[in-house]
Amino acid sequence: MLDIKFLRANPEAVKENIKRKFQDDKLPLVNKVIYEDANYREVLAQAEDLRAQRNAGSKQIGMLMGQKKLKEAQEKKAEIAALGDELDQLAYMEKYWAAQVRETLLVLPQMIDESVPIGKDDSENVEVTRYGEAIVPDFEIPYHVDIMEAFSGLDLDSARKTSGNGFYFLMGDIARLHSAVLTYARDFMIDRGFTYCLPPFMIRKNIVEGVMSFADLQDMVYKIEGEDLYLIGTSEHSLIGKYIDTINAKNSLPQCLTSYSPCFRKEVGAHGIEERGVYRVHQFEKQEMIVICEPEDSMDWFHKIYMYTVELFRSMDIPVRTLECCSGDLGDLKVKQMEIEAWSPRQRKYYEVGSCSTLGDAQARRLGIRIKGENGNYFAHTLNNTVITPPRALIAFLENNLNEDGSVAIPEVLRPYMGGKSELRCKGNVAPRCLPQSARG
Repeated sequence: MLDIKFLRANPEAVKENIKRKFQDDKLPLVNKVIYEDANYREVLAQAEDLRAQRNAGSKQIGMLMGQKKLKEAQEKKAEIAALGDELDQLAYMEKYWAAQVRETLLVLPQMIDESVPIGKDDSENVEVTRYGEAIVPDFEIPYHVDIMEAFSGLDLDSARKTSGNGFYFLMGDIARLHSAVLTYARDFMIDRGFTYCLPPFMIRKNIVEGVMSFADLQDMVYKIEGEDLYLIGTSEHSLIGKYIDTINAKNSLPQCLTSYSPCFRKEVGAHGIEERGVYRVHQFEKQEMIVICEPEDSMDWFHKIYMYTVELFRSMDIPVRTLECCSGDLGDLKVKQMEIEAWSPRQRKYYEVGSCSTLGDAQARRLGIRIKGENGNYFAHTLNNTVITPPRALIAFLENNLNEDGSVAIPEVLRPYMGGKSELRCKGNVAPRCLPQSARG
């Protein structure tokens, strides 16, 4: 959420920022919020003037009573009472205009960083760096569903019966691999100084509105009917919400947390839910990280934490690249965002497996997350980054570690979490038979 003082002093800069994000329909909102803010400040000034009159009148009443001028004192009391009625009206208007200002500010996008590339949508995102060699093997890589089913590790039909499209059962070694990846990611982040946290998986509306834009709220979040509770779309929401209305000592920062949680998403929009596959689903599990820090440190943390994800994927022999989101693909609360994409040898292209964002003071301003300063309190900066998200990351793992005979190599870093296994083989160890006919050569 923008600082109204900044907007008041820099309306043209705010409008230019809106144009850079290709949201011209929001341009009238700048003048609208300036009008609402002017009304709020006018009402506030009137209320403060009346309060001053009331305080002065109260002192006069005391003096008149002391002088035994009872009639004059009663007349002054009547005047004060009339001021009270007027103040009640002004108090109502204060709340009204303050709410109007906040409601409009919540819709306006955060000021993006000057380094963000300008572009209309994700087709204009900019590749930054590639890590690892993107190999296409000389044998066919099956669809991820076929690989998982070859190990009796995926049951979509049963999930459709219990829950519908967008859900799945993972079984046996594939389920164990899924858990191993998450547990390894947890320990990976703990080793880098992050505090492990298990957060609530449901949060209240004021937290949802504090951490998300309205567009994301409509397209992502499931509401619990009849209660002020929403299922989280990512544990970042709970972790950032943990600090609501706090004043944090400078020496307590940065706060670095990593968390495990299930995540629930409607996935409304152009992409839709896959009928066959586990790439885009309604429910998945995730290891997340957040940082709450001093404003001057947020960009350093941004670069540091997305590289943690790169390092994690490379340790599992998965090639990745980093992709900077252009202005039109940047969420309204985000100052800058980097996506991490994994190599798919089957598709012969990279696809998203995580994203890292710095949100400046947007979430902190909405939720009241402050730092205690020598010359007054100020808002912290917040960042979040995907450590890993199975099953999407599991797809990349299986494709990049699949052998021609149908077995799957287990990188050394995961073996302690897989009972020491160095590879997975289909039942009976007749690996080629496990793959679909098209992949046997």
